[in-house]
Amino acid sequence: MSTPANGNDSKKFKGDLRCTGTPSRVLHVRKLPSDVTETEVISLGLPFGTVTNLLMLKAKNQAFIEMHSEEAAQTLLNCYSTVPPMLRNQPVYVQFSTHKELKTDNCPNQLRAQAALQAVSSSQVVTLPMAVEAPNAVLRVVVENAFYPVTLDALHQIFSRFGTVLRIITFTKNNQFQALLQYTDGLTAQHAKLSLDGQNIYNACCTLRISFSKLTSLNVKYNNDKSRDYTRPDLPTGDSQPGLEHAAMATAFPPGLISATPYGAAAHTFSPAFTIQQAGLTVPALPGTLSLTLPAAGRLPFSTLTPANSVLLVSNLNPERVTPQCLFILFGVYGDVMRVKILFNKKENALVQMADSTQAQLAMSHLNGQRLHGKPLRISMSKHCSVQLPREGHEDQGLTRDYSSSPLHRFKKPGSKNYSNIFPPSATLHLSNIPPSVVEEDLKMLFSSSGATVKAFKFFQKDHKMALIQMDSVDEAIDSLIEFHNHDLGENHHLRVSFSKSNI
Repeated sequence: MSTPANGNDSKKFKGDLRCTGTPSRVLHVRKLPSDVTETEVISLGLPFGTVTNLLMLKAKNQAFIEMHSEEAAQTLLNCYSTVPPMLRNQPVYVQFSTHKELKTDNCPNQLRAQAALQAVSSSQVVTLPMAVEAPNAVLRVVVENAFYPVTLDALHQIFSRFGTVLRIITFTKNNQFQALLQYTDGLTAQHAKLSLDGQNIYNACCTLRISFSKLTSLNVKYNNDKSRDYTRPDLPTGDSQPGLEHAAMATAFPPGLISATPYGAAAHTFSPAFTIQQAGLTVPALPGTLSLTLPAAGRLPFSTLTPANSVLLVSNLNPERVTPQCLFILFGVYGDVMRVKILFNKKENALVQMADSTQAQLAMSHLNGQRLHGKPLRISMSKHCSVQLPREGHEDQGLTRDYSSSPLHRFKKPGSKNYSNIFPPSATLHLSNIPPSVVEEDLKMLFSSSGATVKAFKFFQKDHKMALIQMDSVDEAIDSLIEFHNHDLGENHHLRVSFSKSNI
């Protein structure tokens, strides 16, 4: 079967939108960002095997990916049906295509796709065998030709583009800056390795060499400029001092000796495949360079790539249902929310100000792409440093709320056990502060009263003040947490609700 590569013939693919899934090597990708590149679309398939062909339909924000086998395509679909993949902070959706293979011609629209495929195949991509265990989630990163200093925060911003980074440990070995970096799962680590290995952070220098570590997990004792556990913001800073290799590199080059011109100017010669706006970081459409535009002084600030920001921009909200209170409760699972502002003229967008940048990063990594009131959240760092309250005498219809003194903050006490119980949204909720008079049936009825389905319930065997309740879906669990956290159960007991890592 011949599949035209001309975007004008995309009407022939309308049938794919209704395809629910006869297995095929060809996958149909929908709702792509308008500025997505061929390399980014190819990267969706790389963790699952060889991508053998690609057809881009940019005018319709769609694409077709052909995998080397039906088994690889099925594995990809199984993974992405649970958690939709993200491209440019936007969820995209994948399903089987009605086409069994792609036969593309050499029209101009297809040349970029073929060039991107050739570049990926020539970069010695090692495919992930479908029958073997997923790769390790811990990566070892070596920075070669480190003409400019590389910080822990720089690595976090680069590697977070591919998934949630849990922990990073940096060190110097054989006079090279190195790091161990742990993702939530091996497939994410595989994706990052394939995409970043051999790339330059700056043009012509700071080359990333990435391999899988023999370690399966990292143990971080201190949160400082050398190591960090993003799941444990309560860890002490230890006796950290500025990294010696960074200080040595800074003093090795007198001020003004390093000119930004040859590197900063070159950064604009590539067409970016994706951009981390906060870092000014661009990955070129073809493998080669992670071009960072250098500051005017010619050197990257040693502490961090960007000012620490605690304000999140939350978009794709349901304007009919969203309130400052529901965002306060949901984002409050991952940090103390100070202020919330729903934009007056664009109510599908809101600003959420967390207590600090670490909490903001944690909330974004766990909630981005999750569905609230039927719509997937899109979360990014805001350009604003704080949320402004309305001026006195100016009414904004209750769209802006100040929660800085709220008694519902979960993390205001140093060392709170809440720090060690932060988990991604799940269908199972952890309930606590249950009074003795409340029985299982009472709680089942309470959580069913909003229209949700309770699938299972279990009190903790040794402590009936706590229980697990399993909802029908993650979406229902999110809505239920917002609805019933701090619900008055009587006897001066207000219910505490959080996400659980356990199943019943």
